[in-house]
Amino acid sequence: MASSKEYLQFILEQLSDLEGITFRAMMGEFIIYYCGKIVGGIYDDRLLVKSVKSAISYMPTVSYEVPYEGAKEMLVVDEVDNKEFLMGLFNAMYDELPTPKPKKKK
Repeated sequence: MASSKEYLQFILEQLSDLEGITFRAMMGEFIIYYCGKIVGGIYDDRLLVKSVKSAISYMPTVSYEVPYEGAKEMLVVDEVDNKEFLMGLFNAMYDELPTPKPKKKK
């Protein structure tokens, strides 16, 4: 099942006070970036984030799900209705997220 654009827009609105939030559509789902770093994505209308220590400690309850077959487990964000929580989560995770590799020039 692909994620809906309505759910994507809802999540983007929840994160609207953060600068640098972008997304990329990929095979019916959406990858979410924060200042160029991949934070997670929207899979089957669920917000999943990378399993980094800061995210695990930030969330009161942690549950893991696989976004698609063959992928690493990610953390399910249940508190998507809480704008402050979501922005705090993204800020807490940022320093721990890997910097994207530079693209090779052709």
